[in-house]
Amino acid sequence: MGKRGGGLRQDQVVSRPIEPPFTVTGMEIDGFWLLLEHSARETTDPQQRIRWLEHRLSRASRTDIVDFQVHLDTARRPIDTYAMWGADSLIMDGLCSADGFRYFQTWLIGQGRHWYQLAAHNPDNLAEVPAVRRLAGRRRSHWADAERPEWEELDYVASSVHDQVTGQEDSINDALAARGHLGGSSPAPTDLVWDFDDPTEIQRRLPRLASLFPRQRYLMT
Repeated sequence: MGKRGGGLRQDQVVSRPIEPPFTVTGMEIDGFWLLLEHSARETTDPQQRIRWLEHRLSRASRTDIVDFQVHLDTARRPIDTYAMWGADSLIMDGLCSADGFRYFQTWLIGQGRHWYQLAAHNPDNLAEVPAVRRLAGRRRSHWADAERPEWEELDYVASSVHDQVTGQEDSINDALAARGHLGGSSPAPTDLVWDFDDPTEIQRRLPRLASLFPRQRYLMT
């Protein structure tokens, strides 16, 4: 009896490991960053990333959901500075409110641990962040919504999931209070304020970022 054509012999079959679905098994700081970075590998669209995060967090324990918010708030503190606010203002051509800066902070955290730590060390290092470099040389009006360096929804993802799990609105607040954790609702920098509109100060503090984002108000058209 002849062999059937079109098939592969056993020694020709390439075995590929099956990757298990991503699950949250704990929310230490490494797990927090792993979850954020995995969402970015799934999709670059911020809304889709939020849906992915919501789905994964909904399968975690209530403690882990609260941990996620605690880690997010804790990561915000080192970049809640006037030094960073000035960098955000430069990227946004001077249009950077307190709310806008808060959502910039969550956006920067969402870029992943490496880029977050690099920028936290020195805000001028934002000039190396790929998502920032993609905005350079383009007017803000030409940026797609998904490109804008703001991610408000990340600020609320843990709260939203916690509400769904408990069936109670704003339920995460009591859980955070029970830990003695205060997240804060607006930027509260404690470093020295500086004039974000002063070209000399901009050049002194943020030379590389300034080369990528020359302030349009200072350019002759």
